[in-house]
Amino acid sequence: MRLPEGVRSPFEVYVNGVRQELGHDYKVSGGELLFERELVQEKLRLRAWVLGFWGIGTYKRNDEVDVRYELRGQPMVAQGLEIIPPEP
Repeated sequence: MRLPEGVRSPFEVYVNGVRQELGHDYKVSGGELLFERELVQEKLRLRAWVLGFWGIGTYKRNDEVDVRYELRGQPMVAQGLEIIPPEP
């Protein structure tokens, strides 16, 4: 997945709220985060949305990646980065 504009080291990466370690959980290459494990991002389908609206949860896997960084001295958080599946 691509890092947002303006992200420079040092920054923190979280998957589902759990901090990830550079070199162990992920690498950075060419402005992209590369994870050792497969991450899945489910698209919210109409049926799941309707069930959620009525308070009925669905339990499909949906990984969420957030990046915490500073831009011009201000703390920033990029939430729910788009997960790009690896090419086959």
